[in-house]
Amino acid sequence: MFVKVCGVTSEEDALLVVAMGADAVGFVFAPSPRQIAPQRAAEIARRLPSEIVTVGVFRDDARDRVVEVAHAAGLRAVQLHGNESPADTHWIRQRVPLLIKAFPAGDPRLDQADEYAADAFLVDSPTPGSGEVFDWSLAEGAPAHRRIILAGGLTPENVGDAVRVVRPWGVDVASGVESAPGRKDPSKVRAFVEASIKGWDYYKDHYAEVNPFIQEYNPDLPLDALEYGATAQMDFVYGGDAAAGGVGIMTEERWRTLADQMLEIGMLKEDPDVTKAFTNAFLPKK
Repeated sequence: MFVKVCGVTSEEDALLVVAMGADAVGFVFAPSPRQIAPQRAAEIARRLPSEIVTVGVFRDDARDRVVEVAHAAGLRAVQLHGNESPADTHWIRQRVPLLIKAFPAGDPRLDQADEYAADAFLVDSPTPGSGEVFDWSLAEGAPAHRRIILAGGLTPENVGDAVRVVRPWGVDVASGVESAPGRKDPSKVRAFVEASIKGWDYYKDHYAEVNPFIQEYNPDLPLDALEYGATAQMDFVYGGDAAAGGVGIMTEERWRTLADQMLEIGMLKEDPDVTKAFTNAFLPKK
C-alpha cells in the first residue's frame, strides 16, 4: 500500500512523515494554506532518503513552470490537480520521472484516463483540498487497469474502510493527519499509515470475497493461492512490487503472463474462455 502525506511545509514534518512509514511526501505549490516555496521544498527534499517519492502538487500552471520547478527542487514526481489537457500531461511526463493526474470523484474525464500519460491517477473529493469525504462508490469509475490513489477527507479512523471498499493502489492525506494547517501530528500520521496497511492486509486476506472474477470462475481456492493471487494481481496491475509501489503501466502482454502464472498454481482453469475473460476483465476498454 502506497501512502502519500501531502501538504508538508517543514523539514521536521517531512522527516516525521518518513519515520512514520509514509512512501511519499507532497509539497503544494498551488494556492493553499499549505503552499510552500519551491526553494524551501528543494531544501527539504534534499534531506530525505532517496527511496522517498517527493511530489510537487500543481494546479493549472504553465507546463514549462511545472517542469522547471520539479527539476529545480529535485522532485521525483509531479501531481497535476487542475484542468490540464492530455497534451500537456504528455509533454510534462516526457520531462519528469513520474506523473500523477488528479480528478474529482465522478469526473467524466476518468473515462478517458488512457489519454493522459500518467503513472497514477488520484481520485479526490469534488472539492479538492477541502478535507471532505466523498461517496466512495464514485471512485468505481476509475480505470481498473491503472494505479489509483484515493484522497479526500481520509483520516486514521476511516482510511482502513476506504481501502477495503475502493481497493486503491495508494492513499493520500493532508488535513486528516494535522494538528493545524500545514503542521502534521505524529500520532495521527502513525495511526494513518498503520490503518492503511491493515486495510491492504484485509484485502489480501479476503481476496476471494472481494474479487468478482475469482468468485465467478474459481471460488474454491486454497489460502496460499489466494494470497499469491492478491499480491500477483496487484504487482502486475501496478507494474512492480505492490507493497513498494512499483512503477509501470498494465499491458495485455503483462496480463497474459499473469494468467499463465495463475494457471500453474490452479487459480485459473485450463479453459481459453476463462483466460480470455480474466484478461479482458482488466484491460483498457477500446
